[in-house]
Amino acid sequence: MISVPVGALEVAMVQAGVRAVDTLRDTGAFARRLDDLGYRRLWYAEHHHSPAIGAFPPVVLIAHAAASTSSVRLGSGGVLAPNHAPIMLAEQFGTLAALHPGRIDLGIGRGPGTFDEATARALRRGAGPATDDEYRDDVSATLRLLVDEMALGPLPEPWLLGSSTAGAALAAELGLPIAFAHHIRPDNTLAALHHYREHFAPSRWCPRPRVLLCVETVCAETPQEAARLAGPMDVVKAGLLQGRGDIPFPTPEEAGVHAFTADETRALAAFRAHQAHGSPETVARRLSDLVAATHADELMLATPVHAVADRLRSYELLKEHIAPAASGR
Repeated sequence: MISVPVGALEVAMVQAGVRAVDTLRDTGAFARRLDDLGYRRLWYAEHHHSPAIGAFPPVVLIAHAAASTSSVRLGSGGVLAPNHAPIMLAEQFGTLAALHPGRIDLGIGRGPGTFDEATARALRRGAGPATDDEYRDDVSATLRLLVDEMALGPLPEPWLLGSSTAGAALAAELGLPIAFAHHIRPDNTLAALHHYREHFAPSRWCPRPRVLLCVETVCAETPQEAARLAGPMDVVKAGLLQGRGDIPFPTPEEAGVHAFTADETRALAAFRAHQAHGSPETVARRLSDLVAATHADELMLATPVHAVADRLRSYELLKEHIAPAASGR
């Protein structure tokens, strides 16, 4: 039984043969079902110019979902600070928090949100990648402006996203809860979280270290079905191993006949060993083991499968293995 609150990271995969606008419409039904199931949080990720992931701004998806749900916390996982003026993030998320008090999270990350260099430069108005100092200044300015702009109004709950010790160090320095991307850099998890806890400085935002662990999770009635559903994302990952970010998100049938190289097969198996794929019992046990190993306060599940119905089924099956007191509502 999973004993900590559990949330979902939605990246709105654009299915092969499906229009992006239809994927966008599915996000509303997905949010309402997660709300009905009692999941703690639903976060949206910022991506740009990808054939596999919709370029849907998190702030817009949060506002859309908040209007048709009642309890689930909604947030960004994350908005990418180098792409946005701090005052705009403060105004946008401050407004959302005022309209939906106690339900809005501001997860801030650093990456460009795209694998296309021209798109990355366009997002930065021609500037190169943010330096460590620029990123720190952007995060600090956003937090300061949140307080200044909203005065006595309700504030969103800020989180810093990280996948490295450097990100963990910044979260510790600023006294922010950390959402760690175990689903991206699992080899970094234990060392980064140890550094975070050892160097954490309490702040107005967070009195003690607080860890949310994001895990790739594909749950189905059988391990064979879970493997079939995970196939499309394996194809996308194999492209990333080759330095390609332009791989469309295939159907499970297309993924089933994809020819992986021996190196890709080994790399995918090694990555999968750190995640949670399989039957409900297997997935629940794996997630519980990760909580025990990392002492995470919360889990967030990233479920990059082809059809929204299959994604929802994964969350429905797993909900039976989450302790009722862990909803945190």
